[in-house]
Amino acid sequence: MKQNEGKIGIKEYLAIITLTVGTKLSDDTPTIIFEDARNAGWIAVLLMGGMAFIPIILMIKVFSAHQDKNLHEIIIHLFGRFFGNIISIALLVVGLASVTVDSGTYIDIIGTLYFTKTPQSIIYVVLLLVCAYGAKRGIQQIGSMAWVLLPYLKLTLLFAIIFSFGSGHFDFIFPIWGEGKLEILKSSVQNVSIFSDLLFIGLIAPLVTSFKDFKKGTIIGLFIVILEISLAMISFVMLFDYTTAELLNYPFHETIRYIQVGFLPNVETLFFPFWLVATFIRFSFYLYISAVLLGGILKIEEFEYLIPLITTVIFLVGLAPDSPSILLYIIRQKLLMLISPAFLFLPPLMWLIAKIRGDFKNEAVQESS
Repeated sequence: MKQNEGKIGIKEYLAIITLTVGTKLSDDTPTIIFEDARNAGWIAVLLMGGMAFIPIILMIKVFSAHQDKNLHEIIIHLFGRFFGNIISIALLVVGLASVTVDSGTYIDIIGTLYFTKTPQSIIYVVLLLVCAYGAKRGIQQIGSMAWVLLPYLKLTLLFAIIFSFGSGHFDFIFPIWGEGKLEILKSSVQNVSIFSDLLFIGLIAPLVTSFKDFKKGTIIGLFIVILEISLAMISFVMLFDYTTAELLNYPFHETIRYIQVGFLPNVETLFFPFWLVATFIRFSFYLYISAVLLGGILKIEEFEYLIPLITTVIFLVGLAPDSPSILLYIIRQKLLMLISPAFLFLPPLMWLIAKIRGDFKNEAVQESS
């Protein structure tokens, strides 16, 4: 990875985390969680956050001993080049599969709820072209745009949640444990990988101005997105009841379509631009870190030139499904279940190997520098 790449501060880094993970409350993630956890989906999110905290803290611990390396470089260091590349290739494959499915989901949202007369292939082309351009501009531009957009996006989200709390029914969240504690635990274990972006974000760790900013931004970002998604899950249940919410493909967008402000019709058009720009930023970042990882595997310093190739692959694969809203939902469920064990066990394994190798001996010296 090029060490002369422009760096980002904690504000931009935190904005990237909250946009990439936090915006998952606006896709079909809540519906997937509701399927098992029912009206206790918000508790499942809190439990997922608790589960995610352990591997994330261990990952940060490993990075503290290798502050000049990104995730791929640390994996190579710990597992050796052969096994390290196998692990990185596996991460790249599941990462690209997730980006393909997620982008298809967002195209379905745009095409079915907002631009109903526009062919989805055209929407897909526009989305990926804009995101590829954003990724090519580099991490500094992505971080700056994320930071500029962040307050507007969070204000609209806060407004939607407050409206839902005011118009909803508090008794809909009962029984508090939904279908039972076992179902909540099942949903949490299966879907904890909704926070796996915080593993992949280690690919830009050396591009954060300091390790302290990386550590602080990662932990604060995790707590912010846990709170956001949990509150959103409560608001969906209060507004629709879980029996309706779990049948909605995209509860957030149904929520903003439900909002009425005085004489203003189509209030969702006030929310849509901010959400759309956040979508561009999110997938620009995904394309960027995919290029970083592929460049590391292939030993290509100028990894930005891989962005058009990655974008083309995602576009061709993403156009394949004939029934996006159904097929993409099923594939995304399977991907979450597949990635969750890797997310839970890879960082602890990295920490254990680093401990055995004695990598933490010089940690205090590196942190003080």
